[in-house]
Amino acid sequence: MLDTQPSADEVLALIRPLQDRPGPLLEVLHAVQGAFGFIPPTSVPVIATALNLSRAEVHGVISFYHYFRERPAGHHVVQVCRAESCQAMQGEHLAKHVERRMGLQFGATSADGKRSLEPVL
Repeated sequence: MLDTQPSADEVLALIRPLQDRPGPLLEVLHAVQGAFGFIPPTSVPVIATALNLSRAEVHGVISFYHYFRERPAGHHVVQVCRAESCQAMQGEHLAKHVERRMGLQFGATSADGKRSLEPVL
């Protein structure tokens, strides 16, 4: 995984094998995040153009699904269930404990880039 912005050619190389499939956007986003560890903002217009979508459509899918990241995550990613079913089972206590122990809020990465805390909904 890289912390740098990929070139348009690198992103296109991931898109090409998928772009002729029906509704390939989710597969493309998974491929980009798998290759780079996140979906770089510079890749959004490349994806949109290649799939004949608007940037807003691509960004809308990225922001809708909590799995997708728009910035690099830490080397270690801790995910804690924040869904209603987990909260009903006192999961909020666990979530607060993890935030205190890690010194991070959900959605944050430590300053040294080693740890990220993410909610699972």
